[in-house]
Parts: sequence; C-alpha cells; structure tokens
Amino acid sequence: MVKRPATQRTIPTSPIERLQKSPKLLGPLSPLVGIWEGEKGYDLAPSPSREKEDTAFRERMTFEPLPPVQNHEQTLQGLRYSTLAWPVGSADPFHEDRGYWLWDPATKEIVRCFVIPRGITVLAKGHAEPDAHSFELVAEASSGVNGICSSPFLEREFKTLSFRLRLTIHDERSFSYEQESVLQIRGQHGTFSHVDKNTLKKV
Repeated sequence: MVKRPATQRTIPTSPIERLQKSPKLLGPLSPLVGIWEGEKGYDLAPSPSREKEDTAFRERMTFEPLPPVQNHEQTLQGLRYSTLAWPVGSADPFHEDRGYWLWDPATKEIVRCFVIPRGITVLAKGHAEPDAHSFELVAEASSGVNGICSSPFLEREFKTLSFRLRLTIHDERSFSYEQESVLQIRGQHGTFSHVDKNTLKKV
C-alpha cells in the first residue's frame, strides 16, 4: 500500500507576522504601526460661549495592523486605530476617536474612516506613493464618497463643512499632523476653523 504524504495544515499568519515579512505592505501607513505619545498638542475650538478657545493637550495613539480586507476584486491593507487626548494637567480626556486607516495598493489611495463620540463620523481620503513620508486627506460634507455625517444637534448647531488632515512622518520614531475642521456655527457669520496639531513619538 502506498502511503499518501501527510497533508500539511496551513497556519494562519497574524497581521504582525505578515508585516514583519513584508515591511512595506501598508505602503505609506507602514511606519505608523505601534503606540505613540505627544505632549505638545494644540487645539483651537469653540468655547462654551462659542468663542475661540485654545487648549494645550497630550495625546496617545495606537495603530494595529489588520488582516487583508477583501471587497470582491479590491484588496485593502489597513490599520485599526484609537486616539485619546487630555488637556495638560487634567486626568479626564476631552477628545477620543476610533476607526481605521486603509491603503489600496492598486489605486494608491489612503482612506481614514473614524467616529467621534460626540455624534459625528468622517471618511477622508487622499492619494500617496507607497514610500511617501507626507500626505493629505480631505472630507467634504457635501460629498457622497469622502463625506461627513453628524447628529441632528451638531448638524444644526456646529455643522462640519469640511475636514482636512496633513500628516508628516519625520523618521521611524516621530510623526506630526495638523488637521482643520471648518464649522458653520449657528447664529454666526462666516465659518470657524477648528484646528488640532501635535508631534508624537513612538513609545
């Protein structure tokens, strides 16, 4: 009797193992994997009286690689992420958001989709080369593709018209970002530029 060779079981590869084997798998998002902290954040936002108020803050971001995401013929690589920010000197965070950063190698498109627990979701997109160290993402409230969706209260009182993020990777242990949300505040003429920026170091 001829023995058949034993069938070898395929052991699933974890996202971290896949990234170790192919460091550039996530394109321009590859350097972001890990935990990051920044102590010199700056926030310009509406105050309780709807005037301008600036706040210094510290921040912690976590990026974890995902298994490949299959949308039929489209394959996305990506990161699960979370952000927490605290006013300097406070133990209570004043901002949190969670979501995903996605990279489409075929189109060189980056997508950041996230939720802020104030009642707002954003899907911002942009394009970058796989080895890019800087890129910009944009979302518009009027867009059906890279859009912004708000709760009834925010839509009425603090409507977000647009969102723009510029991220720059300085080296393997440092990156910075600056983002602007353009708001239409009820009862005010013109728009309000809500700005956040920080430089973070890998921990």
